[in-house]
Amino acid sequence: MEKKDLNWSELSFSYIDTDYRFSAVFEDGEWSEGELITSSQMSIHEGSPVLHYAQTCFEGLKAQTAPNGDILLFRPDLNCKRMASTTARLMMPSVPEALFLRGIEETVRANAAWVPPHGSGASLYIRPFLIGVGENLGLRPAPRYEFRVFVSPVGPYYKGGGLSLIDLAVIDLDRAAPKGTGAYKAGANYAGGLMATQMAKDLGASEALYLDPAQHRYLEEAGSANIVVLMKDGTVVTPKSESILPSVTRRSVMTIAEDELGHTTEERPIDFLAEVDQIEEFAACGTAAVISPVGKIRMNDTWYAFHGNGEAIGPVTQALYDRLTSIQKGETDDPYGWTRPVEM
Repeated sequence: MEKKDLNWSELSFSYIDTDYRFSAVFEDGEWSEGELITSSQMSIHEGSPVLHYAQTCFEGLKAQTAPNGDILLFRPDLNCKRMASTTARLMMPSVPEALFLRGIEETVRANAAWVPPHGSGASLYIRPFLIGVGENLGLRPAPRYEFRVFVSPVGPYYKGGGLSLIDLAVIDLDRAAPKGTGAYKAGANYAGGLMATQMAKDLGASEALYLDPAQHRYLEEAGSANIVVLMKDGTVVTPKSESILPSVTRRSVMTIAEDELGHTTEERPIDFLAEVDQIEEFAACGTAAVISPVGKIRMNDTWYAFHGNGEAIGPVTQALYDRLTSIQKGETDDPYGWTRPVEM
């Protein structure tokens, strides 16, 4: 199959209209069969709850081309489970796992010409989402829902490409509240974070870093990624909080750190200012960014630097990135069964 004529190595993380997307509808208590469609446009009622009450959720994952030409998905079952958790919180119907996975695979298969070739540094980003639509005015669940999946070839999320250093800034805004929706991939969480991201960029950082909303002491997550840190005693730690999104990438990184790199791993509260001197390496991780080493963090007008005075990528972060991406790309063995080939 002939690939699209794109400069794959120069792609940014931005939308490119591909040939097909998948659509299924939930109405009167039942899901439709679902089908591939060609239009990227959606026509919805002006009273749709997605427009007024943000009754919407989404997921993000990637497809990669392996050296043998297979197209690989990475742990899509976990994305399905996370969406199910979110839909329950937002009073939306759960997308059955068979429908979720079929929608992803059919969309990727139909857009195989858009999957970047192996070694290009690019990937096919996959965006499943669910919205509440239909005639409505009062604050209540939607009468109808549409599940869609679209894809777009993308380059690295942050400028610099591949594994490149970023800086974060602690912003005096809260991402989520205790017992709120922070642990769910709800659209409203991200709209609320746009200001924090811009404030961080105005301070010279790449992205915002949030502390816990109750005491503003403990690390939570970055604007678009979870956090993993290497302590100077060799322990790999990730923050524990009820308002953190459960990241598929973070879960995978912690497994590799313990099972393959031999580190003790912990999920616990991290008191940033009390423990910053004990942090050797700091990284942000997520589907879009994969793993991004953090060189410096700004808080209260002070910049705190990590490995190599904030100018070098730490060896453990490098090893985690290399191992994770080699599994995702089918370059090395996958003892965990994380990758899922798309049948062509």
